[in-house]
Parts: sequence; structure tokens; C-alpha cells
Amino acid sequence: MSRTVPVPQGLPMERDAGPFDPPRDLTRLREARPVSPLLFPDGHEGWLVTGYEAVRRLMADTRFSSRQDIGVLHVPYETPGMPVATEPSPQVPGLFIAMDPPDHTRLRRRLTGAFTVKRMKMLEEHIHDIVERQLDAMARLAPPVDLVKEFALPVPSLVICEMLGVPYEDRETFQVNSAKFLVKDQPLDEKMAAYGALTTYLAELVTRKRATPGEDILSDLARQDDLTVEELTGIAFLLLLAGHETTANMLALGTFALLEHPGQLAELRAHPELLPGAVEELMRYLSVADIFYRYATEDIELGGETIGKGSTVVVSLLAANRDPLRFDNPDALDVRRAARGHLSFGHGVHQCLGQQLARIEMRAGFDGLLRRFPTLELALPADEVRLRTDMNIYGVHELPVTWREAAR
Repeated sequence: MSRTVPVPQGLPMERDAGPFDPPRDLTRLREARPVSPLLFPDGHEGWLVTGYEAVRRLMADTRFSSRQDIGVLHVPYETPGMPVATEPSPQVPGLFIAMDPPDHTRLRRRLTGAFTVKRMKMLEEHIHDIVERQLDAMARLAPPVDLVKEFALPVPSLVICEMLGVPYEDRETFQVNSAKFLVKDQPLDEKMAAYGALTTYLAELVTRKRATPGEDILSDLARQDDLTVEELTGIAFLLLLAGHETTANMLALGTFALLEHPGQLAELRAHPELLPGAVEELMRYLSVADIFYRYATEDIELGGETIGKGSTVVVSLLAANRDPLRFDNPDALDVRRAARGHLSFGHGVHQCLGQQLARIEMRAGFDGLLRRFPTLELALPADEVRLRTDMNIYGVHELPVTWREAAR
């Protein structure tokens, strides 16, 4: 392994290889040194992990903490493409994605029953119904239409609202503020204003559910007296944000990718039985949730490097999912690939709680869209599609599409 690679100053984030590919500098770095020193703007030296095996090992090792209240926190606010240092931030009650065991375990286990494979299977038919109703509404519109607005965003929003007990008519509140919260390069006060608006709304909602619970996940949690309103609010924030933003961007960006790979799209149309595997491949290929942070709680050896106690470690799931040591010809989209083992849902104790729900939504979404709109195509040149390079979850801001005639 080379030790002559220059230490990168800042994350290589520019999508210079195309809308679906990792930045070229990130790829070169993974090939040369998959566990690499990384220099933050304030002079703090951390680490960037890009190799598949190293990322998988790191995410399974709880000595790499997810807590943001230890060491110096480097959060993505003001410097384009690169975090800046702030003081350690206190733990947010209920936000178990930023906790370690046993605190993480205490909160996450309250939710495992709501997201079991069996429970998700019971929801599958209803999710298909939601998809079909949304496609009915889209088919009544005169093309071109924005696929994000008319399909990709409403489907997971409707599903997660029903599951959590969040009124869908309040979607303007949470969708707008979720999007504002996920903007990468913005002043801290603007980010916190969006966060505050969301949590104020959710605190009021869980307080009402504690007084008069219904038949939904937040009501089930609100019945548990040992959870505080602050914890309930943090859990609600996490589930609502993750429950609609990631799947919405996968549906939109995945459709864009298929339209730009007509051979793969034709293969999928001709062989719909390939859809479950194609969803896994799209997850691997696109990796919309890319960058994660960990903090070393002791000196740890990883990939032939010693990561010192207190170091900030940046993890790139996109780079790991494109590692040729794990996937053959990784930069090709191949709907016949056996892509299981990708890291798009994470790994270890923080592996995505709602991954089965996301799979069902994507299978239903892509199946319905390709079946109902056999002549679907972009309504503008591909290089004019507005990419979410400014957001912490990648995708497209809009995807204008057209068709000749929709199937009924």
C-alpha cells in the first residue's frame, strides 16, 4: 500500500465523473490508500475510509463512536464540501443514530417490533395500493410532470405518515423543513431554525398522542411512560426524516439512472422478476446517503493504519460500494448483479432500522412506474437535471418526465 499519497485537504465531493459516479479524486484515493489521513480546514487531522472491507469493519466496531458529544465535532455547515470544527454538541434526546450502546440499544429496541420483516410484509399490499393511487393521479396529468413532486416524494411520505401517525396534510411543514435541514453548506442558525421548526411541530404531536393515543408507532411509544417527550420528539424526528427523504431520492434518482441506461431498463421491463435484485443494485450503485462520521474512542488499527484516540473518521459508503475488490466492474449498473452485501443501509448496530420498508417501497414504486408508463422518458436533456449536490442526501431536485400514453 502506498504511503506517498498526499493528504487530502477536504473531502473530494465534486461529482466530476457524472451524475451517478463517485468523484474521481475519491476513487483515486480509495485505490491508493483506502484508509487515508484527511486534513480538516482548522488543521485537525482525521481519517477518510473508502475501502469496502475497512468501512464494513469500522461500522461493526463500536469503539468507533457515533456520539457527537465527544472529542471535537466537525459538522457540515459553512465550508463548501467540507465540515468545519465546532465545540462538541450535547446529545439530542431520542436521536439514537448519534448514540452508542447501551443508550442506543435502549431506544432502538422500542422500535424493532414495528419494523420486523413480518410486519413489513403485512404492509406490502397497502404500500402497493398507495403507489397505484399516486400513479393514477400522475396519469391524469398532462406531461411533462416533475416525478419528484408527483410520485417519488409523495409515496414514502404517505407511507411513513400513516405508520407514525403524522397527519399527511401537514406535509408542507415537514417536507420543507426536512429539505432545509439537509442543505450542506448553510449557516448554523438557518439549519437550526429548520430543525427547531420540525421538532416544535413533532413535540406538540407526541404530546397530543400521549394524552390521546391512536393506532400508530408514535402512539405506541407515547404509551411508554419511561420515555420523555424530548426522547419521543427525537425519535419522531429521526423516523420521519429518514422515512421519506432517503426513499424519495432513491425512487427519483433510480428512475433517472434507468432512463440513462436504456439497455438495463429494457432488461428489467422484459424480466420483472429481476426487480428485487435490481433494487439492491440501484442502492449499491447510487448510495444516496454517502457520508457518515465516527469518533475513535481509543487507538484502533484499521486497514494497516493506526487511528488515534479522539480522531474524527469520515466514512464514504459510495466509495465502498464501488470498490472493485468487492464488486466486479463496480462502476457499471447491472440489474442482474448479485448486489447483496452492499453497505447502503449501513452495517453493525446502526444498520438501517427501516431497510425492509424501504425495499418494499422501492420494489412497489419501480414496478408500478415501469408497468404503468412504458414510454416514460426525460423531458429535458440529462445534463440539465438539477442534482442534489448541495444536500446531505443525494438525488435530484426535480425530474421532469414525459410519456406518450400511460397504461391503465
